[in-house]
Amino acid sequence: MPTNEITLAAWAMAYTSIFLLGVSKAGLKGLSIFNVTLLALAFGAKESTGILMPLLLVGDIIAVIYYNRHTQWKYIFQFLPWMIAGILIGVLLGKDLPEKQFKIGMVIVIFLSLAILIYWDQRKSKSVPEHWSFAGGVGILAGICTMIGNLAGAFSNIFFLAMRLPKNEFVGTAAWLFLITNAFKMPFHIFVWKTISWESLRIDLRLLPAIFVGMVIGIQLVKIIQEKQYRRFILVVTAIGAIAILFR
Repeated sequence: MPTNEITLAAWAMAYTSIFLLGVSKAGLKGLSIFNVTLLALAFGAKESTGILMPLLLVGDIIAVIYYNRHTQWKYIFQFLPWMIAGILIGVLLGKDLPEKQFKIGMVIVIFLSLAILIYWDQRKSKSVPEHWSFAGGVGILAGICTMIGNLAGAFSNIFFLAMRLPKNEFVGTAAWLFLITNAFKMPFHIFVWKTISWESLRIDLRLLPAIFVGMVIGIQLVKIIQEKQYRRFILVVTAIGAIAILFR
């Protein structure tokens, strides 16, 4: 879409979307459904994916630089291969997957997973799921969702919450996970789906300030939120995001 044809309302939604993206990448995970939805409203579903991808990588790089010292690589090695497999499945499924059924299935899985996490919290359980099938199932779903709609956040949140990662370790580990997976997705967007163009990159350049402002504010918010409240925030926002998926 040529920049001179973009309405003021569309720019307003786009800047809000990318600001929320920055806040999310800074550590307030679970906001991805909102920035994805706003950007789709501003530019259309297909065009918005190409606009979003480079900005996701910018946010990932900044988050990795800031939170790198907190990264827990064993969880990335446990989760990443399954997520890559899910991305490849998502590339093949592409547009042929019935969107309505996909959304309903994803929301059901998210809520079942959240119910299990809340049950563990109520029991004050310190155990974490160690069987490979947990990381495998959640990772494949995360990969499919991130390729089709940039919506892996809910599933990665569930995995890291289940692993009981502290706040900074949660953010640092997620930052590296998404830097790797988004970089892996980029060629498919350029050469297979052809959603990234010189025009979309020009729009990205105009939206860059919003992601920087969002990340600065997000980093400060993460600093002042206590561990227990942070975990509750992620649970609540993930649940709200799951409901919002149905109305995209």
